Amino acid sequence: MQGFIVCVLVLYFISPCLCIRFNVITTSDTTYNVMQYGATGDGKSDDTKAFSSAWSSACKAEGKATLVIPSGKSFLVKKVDFSGPCNAEILIQFEGKIVAPSKDAWEARPYLIEINSVNALTIDGNNVGEIDGNGATWWDCSDCKRPGVFHFHKCDKLNVSNLAISNSPRSHVSVNECNGATISKISIDAPDSSPNTDGIDVSDSTNILIQDSDIKSGDDCIAINGGTSFLDAKRITCGPGHGISVGSLGKDGASDQVSNIYVQNCTFKETTNGARIKTFPGGSGYAKNITYDQIILENVKNPIIINQEYNNYLQETSVTVSSVTFRGFSGTYAGKVAINLDCSSSGCFDITLDQNNILPAEDENNSDSVICKNAHGKVADTIPNVPCLSQ
Repeated sequence: MQGFIVCVLVLYFISPCLCIRFNVITTSDTTYNVMQYGATGDGKSDDTKAFSSAWSSACKAEGKATLVIPSGKSFLVKKVDFSGPCNAEILIQFEGKIVAPSKDAWEARPYLIEINSVNALTIDGNNVGEIDGNGATWWDCSDCKRPGVFHFHKCDKLNVSNLAISNSPRSHVSVNECNGATISKISIDAPDSSPNTDGIDVSDSTNILIQDSDIKSGDDCIAINGGTSFLDAKRITCGPGHGISVGSLGKDGASDQVSNIYVQNCTFKETTNGARIKTFPGGSGYAKNITYDQIILENVKNPIIINQEYNNYLQETSVTVSSVTFRGFSGTYAGKVAINLDCSSSGCFDITLDQNNILPAEDENNSDSVICKNAHGKVADTIPNVPCLSQ
């Protein structure tokens, strides 16, 4: 009996230790640092393989996993392919720097970083993470099929924030077939002379929020393309660039649909355009329920423009434009036309101009400041006066 009691007491005291040791042995490490997979982080050695291996481990993990791109390091990668579906809900802690190779060393693929079929992904740069696309080695090559930097495809519940992206050969961020994405506190920087360097392109996606970001580019700061609906863009500073555009739509006879777009509290600084809707003649579909609200203009060439003869094709467009509101624009324009509503022969309908005060920049001639062609809608409290908008 005494021996039995001793055994019970021994088990009582050592069993918690056994449990703790057991948990330590069986609990998997859910943090995957690219340095632990062979990355050098010197900005010269190719770290592509290390990134791929770290991602593979994180994607296979259970529960939640963190992929770490550490601060204070610069990683040269030629191609990053983060593909799912994954078992884990992944956070990419993006605090280092990724640099793209020069044009001659780039692999023959369309994007530097492709993320495909990964749901509930979060990428957080913590205001120090950055990507340099090395685009200057590409921009002079007009015949080259230039790649982009970031491409998200079929990534639902995506969250990207606190990251700087610069000098892409082409577009900086592309979002395609995503449902529920938030892109916030992103800095995009490319010179105004860099060709087709869109800031953020969105296509075939829904429930998208882009906010609190500063975009400088050689093309559209944000391009909202066919198949996109329920997109909000808030507190965006754009310039240089071509503005925040819906389209182009209907290229090569395509049928494109865009609806429920809300652009609010944005600033355009010396951009080619401010609020723009552009469609190709010969296409079909629609652009509807679009609002630009509370927009600040600083010497913008074309503050408000609907262009249904984009690229001056000869065919008549059949992409319909309707239910578009331009409200609360204030500031200056640097071109000849403040408001240009150039619609096709089938017309644009339900166009609203309300509470706008758009004035010419100093020494600019504003004698032809408004153009309307086949545009129908209503005007209230708007400068310049828009007598040409038909009811």
